[in-house]
Amino acid sequence: MKAYIVYYSMYGHIHTMAQAARDAAQDVEGWTAELRRVPETLPDEVLEKMGALDAKKLMADVTTAQPSDLEEADAIIFGTPTRFGNMAAQMKAFIDHLGGLWTRHALVGKPATVFTSSNTQHGGQESTILTFHVPLYHLGMVLVGLPYTFTGQRTMDEITGCSPYGASTIAGMDGSRMPSQNELDGVRHQTRHLLEIATKLAK
Repeated sequence: MKAYIVYYSMYGHIHTMAQAARDAAQDVEGWTAELRRVPETLPDEVLEKMGALDAKKLMADVTTAQPSDLEEADAIIFGTPTRFGNMAAQMKAFIDHLGGLWTRHALVGKPATVFTSSNTQHGGQESTILTFHVPLYHLGMVLVGLPYTFTGQRTMDEITGCSPYGASTIAGMDGSRMPSQNELDGVRHQTRHLLEIATKLAK
């Protein structure tokens, strides 16, 4: 069975989490996993002004996502940074191109999950995941979160992302904080949980 990690990353935080999700998926018996990045909508001159070209180069070898990828996947892990409590415009543009799959009910019953990143501890991580769920419901997908079997989301030892809705990371106001071990463990746990459910559904 095949899982796709479909994501957008401007500064590399979501890319790092996507890699952790891919590695976790590949460790699940019977599953393969591949990264897919959604198309960039900003020109390079704008990305350069935003200091985002280094991350773009980092992801240069990642295959660009196509709507057909979602149809052929047995499970999908979505990753997006937070933009004012919602998904990034690049991800929204990709989702808005799934009308053909919606018309054919191609994603109905397909399991999916979402992870995210924000600059601050209360920067919209939960609302981003919850609002991301809305179009996935319209597409008929089966949504999976991050249960409290991941005990890392109960930790009081550090500032950390992750909630019952999905894994997350806190980048810091200057973007210098990369995902912590606990946050990476969260997205790994979420991925394994998704694939366990997807395996049961397939049976």
